[in-house]
Amino acid sequence: MALYHFSIAQIKRSAGQSAIASAAYRAGERLYSNYYGEVSDYTKKGGVIASEIMLPPHAPEVYLDRATLWNAVESCEKHPKAQLAYSFDIAMQNELTLEENMELARKFVQEQFVAKGMIADLAFHSPEKEDGGIPNPHFHVMTTMRPLNPDGTWGQKQRREYLLDEDGNRIRDKNGDYMFNAVHTTDWHEPETLEHWREQWAAAINTKFEEKGLDVRIDHRSYVRQGLDLIPTVHEGANVRQMEAKGIRTEKGELNRWIKATNRLMQDVRKKIKALFVWMAEVKEELSKPQTPSLADLLIAYYNQRNAGAWSNKARTGNLKQFAEAVNYLTENKLLTLEDLQERLSSVSEEFEALSGSMKKKSARIKELQELIREGENYQRLKPVHTELNNIKFKKQREKFETSHDAELRLFYAARRILKEKLDGKPIALKAWKQEYAQLKTEYAELSPQHKPLREEVIRLRQVQNAVDTALRRREQPQEVQRKKHEMEL
Repeated sequence: MALYHFSIAQIKRSAGQSAIASAAYRAGERLYSNYYGEVSDYTKKGGVIASEIMLPPHAPEVYLDRATLWNAVESCEKHPKAQLAYSFDIAMQNELTLEENMELARKFVQEQFVAKGMIADLAFHSPEKEDGGIPNPHFHVMTTMRPLNPDGTWGQKQRREYLLDEDGNRIRDKNGDYMFNAVHTTDWHEPETLEHWREQWAAAINTKFEEKGLDVRIDHRSYVRQGLDLIPTVHEGANVRQMEAKGIRTEKGELNRWIKATNRLMQDVRKKIKALFVWMAEVKEELSKPQTPSLADLLIAYYNQRNAGAWSNKARTGNLKQFAEAVNYLTENKLLTLEDLQERLSSVSEEFEALSGSMKKKSARIKELQELIREGENYQRLKPVHTELNNIKFKKQREKFETSHDAELRLFYAARRILKEKLDGKPIALKAWKQEYAQLKTEYAELSPQHKPLREEVIRLRQVQNAVDTALRRREQPQEVQRKKHEMEL
């Protein structure tokens, strides 16, 4: 099944990240960071198929060397919280060969990034599946954020536009500083640009699918934007997929299994409900004619006709059983007319949508709590390391401590940033989050089976539909026979 995954993030020092370390990981290489004075060695990392650097025409060729490129980026960015690079993570398609995927990726990167002046560091990954699990081929792209000047030097990310008064003079603030607006020098950060990139990648893949005669497509839009009222799954990541492939059930894997099963059920029920409403409108028009029979009359006529054509007692018994089930359903729910049936269908539809909405809301909160708990635990576990760093007064000792605890500090900075964005000043409440998470999981598991009785009722309504349709057709047949007989006599 073709899947779409296209994510973008920023590599930034405020999250404890390094451009050199990020590039080394993606390429599976050993690189030295001049900025941090440390080595990042990922030469033992598996799954890296190939990597390359793609330059725009005016870029110095020395930047074809990965260490030279990203050390130059690190050196150019002076701020301790600087944004260093864009990072793209894009899924390749199992329906295409590796060579076809790589060719599409290179063309896409050239047209969408390099042609706009970015330097792109491209790495293809295809983790091995020793246990026969589903392959996960994908590629990473790191691109520069600063534009390159025509002479190959680094340009500015932003420029200042000073605010002027009516006489054209610069305006000062209360501190005496000139006021200005920061204006980006490129459109690479714009949401519209990201949307364009996502759309173009989907278009490139779909064109290839069409060329190969494959009846599959991908869509860059979310379920909501596609008009699909489905619950989105959570991103599992490489570690979770590896554990699941080995038969180790994970919380994310369990949640996605629930979500996928619920979505299949929801799609089936919605399809049936929609068909029933269409049918009901058509039948109402038919039954609006004079001498309209009741639902029971139509059912009796239908099953009498079926029994008349039955070949055995077993078939007649089966017909009688179906008839009894349909009549019992109508009787138990006091459905005597088509209006009653329509009201019942509307009630079932409303109940189904309310249940689906509740599950979507709980699913979204479960995902949010998963992230909060993970980052909260990282923050509390690693906070002592950060406190110890702050207590070191001497620069060399501090740098040595940072180097030896690099991975821990990166996790801490990332957790602190995410929690700050999510909590908006509220305290970390791990115990409460875990209690809410456990409760929601229980409620979600209880809600999911509630779709099944609704589906069974929709199926019962479909049985009534089939019976009424057949009865109406056969009711018209004698009139049609008389009409044809009359035409022949003429």
